[in-house]
Amino acid sequence: MKANYYITTIKTKLAASTIVATVEIVTERIAENRGYFRAHMNLINGDFLEVSEYFAIQAGQSSTIEYRYQWMDGGKTKLIKRWDNAEHHPNLANFPHHIHIGDKKQVVPGRSLSIIDLLNIIEQSIEK
Repeated sequence: MKANYYITTIKTKLAASTIVATVEIVTERIAENRGYFRAHMNLINGDFLEVSEYFAIQAGQSSTIEYRYQWMDGGKTKLIKRWDNAEHHPNLANFPHHIHIGDKKQVVPGRSLSIIDLLNIIEQSIEK
């Protein structure tokens, strides 16, 4: 797999997702074995989702290096969840992967995610 194929896979998932109403691709950078993708989405329930992912292709597989995925209400005033791997919660299991939940500053352990993984998670949450 090359980086351009992985970006195409992300775009295909965005187009096919049952929860994405609109997509604005903000940044897309592709090199042979690495890339960066950032987009803003309006979801079918009125919420807003911003994704940014830096990835590398290793042994033919994509590997998420740095990520920040922020899910907010439609007014962009209330955080629902933010997944990231910024190294600012070293006391949590699975450091540096963590999830910020709501506006109450609650932070819980997370795991490495791709944009595709994230969309699958949010689809299950919204479609219930």
